[in-house]
Amino acid sequence: MEIIKALEWRYAVKKFDSSKQLNEQKVTMLKNAFNLTATSYGLQPVKLLVICDKSVQKKLRAAAFNQAQVEDASHVLIFCVEKGIDAEYIRSYFNRVKEIRKTPENILEPFQNFLIDDFEKKSKEDIYNWATNQAYLAMGNMLTVCALGGIDACPMEGFSATDYDAILDLKSKNLQSVLIMPVGYRAEDDFMAELKKVRKPLEDSVIDFNS
Repeated sequence: MEIIKALEWRYAVKKFDSSKQLNEQKVTMLKNAFNLTATSYGLQPVKLLVICDKSVQKKLRAAAFNQAQVEDASHVLIFCVEKGIDAEYIRSYFNRVKEIRKTPENILEPFQNFLIDDFEKKSKEDIYNWATNQAYLAMGNMLTVCALGGIDACPMEGFSATDYDAILDLKSKNLQSVLIMPVGYRAEDDFMAELKKVRKPLEDSVIDFNS
């Protein structure tokens, strides 16, 4: 029930208190939670940029339709996808499996080869869409983690990815931005904080299927 209370408490913050900053412990928790997020095949095609620089946040705000949350938040989390999901990338994942789990190569090789073959058949657009889906998984997980940690957040799609990529020089990192999430603490006068959640009745959103 504590999880439900936390989820009832959270909302998409419209106004952050720019005077309040997350402490290092909470930032580290968010980084670790991101790294532990489930991803398809365990390939982790998403990277997280953690921005805590008001001069950079001001530039990012302008490239996010002037949404004040980007500048006023303690930190801005930027979910980026890897541009080079290829055979080398997949082999590096399986090398990690061997190193950490000590799994023999002959056991891993069939699945490794299957994934390499499967991804080589995909178009760049298909791979981008697949990786972007993983970013949404990560953001969903991070929203729950924030709620449990008493951290306010605002998930956002409304920004110019092209501008963000240029401002942050993501091309040099072989990354593309796909989602952003300012985090911090809500302002006392954020009118959204006291509004009731608008959700369908449970029976209209969940189906108990009994054969």
